[in-house]
Amino acid sequence: MLHKENVKVLDRQSDWLPSYVSSPEKQQQLYKRTLIIIVLSQVFGGAGLAAGVTVGALLAQDMLGTDSVTGIPTALFTLGSAGAALLVGRLSQVHGRRSGLAAGFLAGGLGAIGVVISALTNSILLLFISLLIYGSGSATNLQARYAGTDLANSRQRAKAVSMAMVSTTFGAVAGPNLVDVMGKFAMSVGIPALAGPFILAAAAYTLAGLILFILLRPDPFIVAKAISDAQRTTSHLLSEENSNLLSINRRGIFAGAAVMVLTQFVMTAVMTMTPIHMGHHGHGLNEVGLVIGFHIGAMFLPSLVTGFLVDKMGRAVMAIASAITLLASGFLAAMGPADSMVVLITALVLLGLGWNFGLISGTAILVDATPPAARAKIQGSVDVWIALLGALGGGLSGMVVAHSSYAVLSISGAMLSLLLIPVIIWARINKQSNV
Repeated sequence: MLHKENVKVLDRQSDWLPSYVSSPEKQQQLYKRTLIIIVLSQVFGGAGLAAGVTVGALLAQDMLGTDSVTGIPTALFTLGSAGAALLVGRLSQVHGRRSGLAAGFLAGGLGAIGVVISALTNSILLLFISLLIYGSGSATNLQARYAGTDLANSRQRAKAVSMAMVSTTFGAVAGPNLVDVMGKFAMSVGIPALAGPFILAAAAYTLAGLILFILLRPDPFIVAKAISDAQRTTSHLLSEENSNLLSINRRGIFAGAAVMVLTQFVMTAVMTMTPIHMGHHGHGLNEVGLVIGFHIGAMFLPSLVTGFLVDKMGRAVMAIASAITLLASGFLAAMGPADSMVVLITALVLLGLGWNFGLISGTAILVDATPPAARAKIQGSVDVWIALLGALGGGLSGMVVAHSSYAVLSISGAMLSLLLIPVIIWARINKQSNV
């Protein structure tokens, strides 16, 4: 069914598509143009994500008048993100990145508008439904990193991922800093102050979606699929070789997914409980904000360097570097003095850096392992697991600390990260793999 739909899409592009299939120069030009468009959209996408997430829990607390439900917005947001990752991936597989990513961002904008309306009408049900839809923006932010890799060669893919992540940082930093400004603006037009950031989120996500829908032409994923189809037609591989290739791809898919899921789980678990740990040892909100700020910076800002290293040194080397960095972070967080800001900042910087290494190297492994005919669908499915395991890590972290300590949580995360090493070794057993 998907194959027939893909053929229909390609037929509609028959006027211009052959010129891209036959011209490596045009392919590289489109690759560079795609990166520029993705970077621009991700700046707005990052602002939409950060602005709303900053005050989601506070808005729910204000509307319900209790602290007991402050975790619900995050849960709904994560659930919506997981569902949207699957839908965006499948839509992209059939109709291309332009349609999938634009739809995801526009849905996120619609969810943000719903949150604003729920605050105006004091409707808790509408708030929860809107937060679920708002999660689409987060899923699309993450999936946009794949779009730049569609026409990238094996030495450009990690760089393409890193550029998308760095551009997200600009919006993610600006969003929280505009919370107070948007709150005042909201009050000036008769909207509750805490809904103000969601006005920014609605505008930012909508702009990101429109940028992709209008400018992402030709669609890089459709071109990549056409190139793959042409290569498959001209190369007559033996059935035995095809079977072997399928086995290699499955191994790479598992390895790439495992790297991203494990790093997400460990990072989320330790990060979630760090503010609680700091509060128990007398640190104030300003100090907590400083530590988390350094952590978020380490998650995204090193991306350009990380992308270069992944492409030059190899996916396996950087995936193992992720495990070692997370190991160092966990032991430093557990063993260092809890009243030392230097230790806490260093530990959380290493935590963010380890996540950065894992996400970029894991993404590159996954892209290497997936043929265009199924790439977007598989990527969407993997991102579902990243979202769900991140939520699980955050949820379990509170239980671990409640029944033991932050030190036990940090050491457990450190030891769990070491699982990446045997996974990478296993993936490299077949020497033809790109891992």
